[in-house]
Amino acid sequence: MNEVGTHGSATDQLGSTDGETTEFTEITDARQLHELVGTPLRRTLDKERSTLHELDRQWLARSPFCLVATSDEHGNCDVSPKGDPPGFTLVLDESTIALPERPGNRRADGFHNILRNPHVGLLYMIPGRGDTLRINGRARIATDAPFFERMEVGGHRPALALVVETEQIFHHCAKSFMRADLWNPESWNPGAVDSRPRIAKTLESPEKSLAELERYYGDSYAAKLYGG
Repeated sequence: MNEVGTHGSATDQLGSTDGETTEFTEITDARQLHELVGTPLRRTLDKERSTLHELDRQWLARSPFCLVATSDEHGNCDVSPKGDPPGFTLVLDESTIALPERPGNRRADGFHNILRNPHVGLLYMIPGRGDTLRINGRARIATDAPFFERMEVGGHRPALALVVETEQIFHHCAKSFMRADLWNPESWNPGAVDSRPRIAKTLESPEKSLAELERYYGDSYAAKLYGG
């Protein structure tokens, strides 16, 4: 139950987690949010663009990875990683970009969302850089176009591409990456959690042996990145 307090806040009780009841005070109106986070600097508001600057084009030409956020008409969200050699996102004109779709798990959650709600958010990264490029816009799904030839990697042509009409473009600061110490190799600890084969064995494919899954996620996994 929510108990609404002053300035639109509310106290919510989520229930028990590991025997401990979790309670929190919730913000329920924009005025209280503004009081807590403050007023944005004018330059952070003015930096938005709807068309691509030459610096944006340079970033896209060198970025090998982005996150694509979508939601359906009910607000159910999905974020999908997309990666390829740097420059995998094509600039078609000053307000249109295209991303190839490569073989994956075939869930296509983001594509299903786009068919129901075309709004997307993209976050482009360059390894070693803390700042990012953010692009929001409206997406369509293409199955063929002349630019598909430019998306071939190792002779593999994508079956689909995401075409995005840009509506909001801006560069985002590096503070979150700096707090996470993300690109510092000394902070990396990939063995801190179970390996991918062990996670698959526990959560997805209990009928398979660990040895089978280790072979699947071994050298042969990399050989199938483009459907080989």
